[in-house]
Amino acid sequence: MLRRGHRGGDHLVSGTAVLLDELAADRTDDPVPARLRDWAVVGRPELRRAGILRGAAQSGTVLWAGGLGWAAQRGLSALHGELPVVALLLPALLTAAGVALRAGLLAAGDAAAARGARVVRETLRRRIIETALPAHGPVRTDLDEAAPGRAVDGEVDQLTDWLTGYLPARTTMLLGSGLVLAAIAWRSWFVALLVLAATPLLPANLKVIGLGTQGAVRAQLTGIRTHQARLLDHLRGLPTLVGLGAHDEAARALERDDREVARRTEKVLRIAFLSTAWVELLITGTLAVVATYCGLVLLDYLHLPLVPDRMSLSAALFVLVLVPAYFAPARDLAAGYHARAQAAAAAELLGPVLDAPGERDVPSAAPVRPSRGASPPGVRLEAVTVRHPGRTGPALDRVGVRLAPGRCLAVTGPSGAGKSTLLAVAAGLVAPHEGRALHLVDGRAVPAGPGRVAWVGQPAHLLPGTLRENLLLARPTASDDDLLDAVASLGFDDLLTALPRGLDTPLGERGTGLSSGQSQQLALVRALLRDAPLLCLDEPTAHLDPEAELRVLSALRTLARDRTVLLATHSPALLPLADQVIALDHGRAR
Repeated sequence: MLRRGHRGGDHLVSGTAVLLDELAADRTDDPVPARLRDWAVVGRPELRRAGILRGAAQSGTVLWAGGLGWAAQRGLSALHGELPVVALLLPALLTAAGVALRAGLLAAGDAAAARGARVVRETLRRRIIETALPAHGPVRTDLDEAAPGRAVDGEVDQLTDWLTGYLPARTTMLLGSGLVLAAIAWRSWFVALLVLAATPLLPANLKVIGLGTQGAVRAQLTGIRTHQARLLDHLRGLPTLVGLGAHDEAARALERDDREVARRTEKVLRIAFLSTAWVELLITGTLAVVATYCGLVLLDYLHLPLVPDRMSLSAALFVLVLVPAYFAPARDLAAGYHARAQAAAAAELLGPVLDAPGERDVPSAAPVRPSRGASPPGVRLEAVTVRHPGRTGPALDRVGVRLAPGRCLAVTGPSGAGKSTLLAVAAGLVAPHEGRALHLVDGRAVPAGPGRVAWVGQPAHLLPGTLRENLLLARPTASDDDLLDAVASLGFDDLLTALPRGLDTPLGERGTGLSSGQSQQLALVRALLRDAPLLCLDEPTAHLDPEAELRVLSALRTLARDRTVLLATHSPALLPLADQVIALDHGRAR
């Protein structure tokens, strides 16, 4: 037991040390609070309404406290035969009305806070998705592929308690505590002075709570993010790990990560309980002083100059009930400070996902929806250089391309030469670090943008759902007849007849249920449905057998009509489609 007590003392000391370390930290240049304020703007009206409603709910507390004190006074008189028992009915009705008013206003405030938080979360999620999957302009290349998913699925939710708790609590504290203090002063100005004397201690406690928790929560969320990324990597490479006999070591590494996350979570909880205990101690101490004063006055034991020494039972009970109610918004604000620290830690992780990249030499083009029959654009790349993180040499090194409207350019070269990168730059999906990527539209040079582009890659990216749902991604308004016509125009009539349920055929993840040739045919049909004037084909016949390659080649001849085409390929069979051919080697055009 001594050892257990010693361990508890160590936890207390370590928690206090963290609080003091965080309090001493210099945070004057921290951009996180401004970022949080900006994010909360869209939900501010509802959050402010929630604070007002919760503060107004204290009027219900005043009513039922008054009814309770009144009932106690009348009940005492009834015991002495001075009043009939029926005299307790009116105080009971007042108490019930106060409880009902408080409950109704709190429920309305919680609903408003939930609406405001939902608006903020949805806005942030939409921004994250637009960043990860931009409708126009180049894609982000400075993030790992799992970061947007973690942000949408977990880190945005870390803001919920801060939005529903901390932001409304400040308004609640001003309005609600003000109402309660006025009611206390109405019955006993001296008790109101006692409560006011304890109030200045709250801001210091709340500051310590916020600073003491933020560092621990940041470490916890970082640990969770690292653990998730490593788990994803191990799951992807599980066959390789098993084949190498390294699966046991991988499991041990994940176990170590799991213990580290648990340790950091324990520290967050320990600091949270320790810090909020300070506020509870202040409230309990103030209530004890008020209760002692009321007891001494009621017993007629207190006779001090300038101190009131007369108080009725109803007044004493009234102020004793309202003292905790006065500090209740402060208690909520204390919990909100912990939530604010959690939100600040999450904001530090969300910031890199939402912030625009530092280097953008080419401005994003305005969103363009491809229109049927739009004239094909020309493509111009001027001394384009692209560097990928983690690679010593550039993926593209001062590459220039001039492609006239309606023409086809084939890009060849070994794997890793930069073919896919060149297509991505030309499509406006990747911003070059040097040089410019332009589209020539009606004789005008505009920044390259994916709104004019249909992309077909290998393998085809198919989503879980039906075949119809995957086709409708390209044109949501298309009818079944439009889909069937597109399939037939490319000569893929047997694609549907070979499937048991036609357009209703269910597809699994990554197109499970289709062969590689069928998946590629489906990707070409989607490109035709999109009807964009610029077509980018990234190895469209890779990994296909000769028969499937011939079918795709025939479809490409149809698809390339009246379009500008960029084609990256290893296959000599596709080169006759091209009007121009350039070869890349280590990012340079030969």
